[in-house]
Amino acid sequence: MSENQGLQQERSVQVKLVLLGEAAVGKSSIVLRFVSNEFQSNKEPTIGAAFLTQKCRLEDRVLRYEIWDTAGQERFHSLAPMYYRNAQAAVVVYDVTKAASLDKAKSWVKELQRQANPNIVIALAGNKLDLVTTTAPPVPTMSTAEAEDEPDDATATPGESGQDSSPLPEDARQVPTEDAQIYAAEAGLLFFEVSAKTGEAIVEMFTEIAKKIPIEHILTSGRVTNAARTGISPAQTPSNVNLNDKGVTL
Repeated sequence: MSENQGLQQERSVQVKLVLLGEAAVGKSSIVLRFVSNEFQSNKEPTIGAAFLTQKCRLEDRVLRYEIWDTAGQERFHSLAPMYYRNAQAAVVVYDVTKAASLDKAKSWVKELQRQANPNIVIALAGNKLDLVTTTAPPVPTMSTAEAEDEPDDATATPGESGQDSSPLPEDARQVPTEDAQIYAAEAGLLFFEVSAKTGEAIVEMFTEIAKKIPIEHILTSGRVTNAARTGISPAQTPSNVNLNDKGVTL
């Protein structure tokens, strides 16, 4: 093995990451977008957990994420410690269109901070950004000539300006960005708003998490690999996992 190959191998490290959050917030969709760059709608809830892997390349090393996508239903809550035990990172997901999902996310954060690895990197992710509007559409204005021709008692009605007559979409957002951002800062979390459907900010989120993980601590602590803990060999866990083949759904 050449010196360069040995250096590259030395700088590669496996990182266990767990996704937590209420059911239907899009945890599995986030993972699928990151691993396979795909989005599948109308999927049944995850049963138990799904395991996937994906590499994340930084300037000086390659991280191999071992991702545990956990079920959000309350009946599976007791299984969560098995998945976040010894994890180096966690993504706690909420739905930006559902205020109650942020409350559940905060509960998961408290549990992680109380019971998980003390060095764990936690990211708070607001998903479904594609469902909310960020800016109001411009109001059409009339030219001077049009204004002069307009009767004094005329009133504006939708569609008369030549624009689409369909009603403007309401902003479905129930969790203000600033509120979630302030909470994340106070709790010492990374914060992202993402869209698994469009892919917005997904790769960026996992990359930023990778940058925050204390790699040197992992390398010097002689971490036991996830395969050894679970009995799953790396050969059985390719990065591009067909969730349907494993009986796991989004």
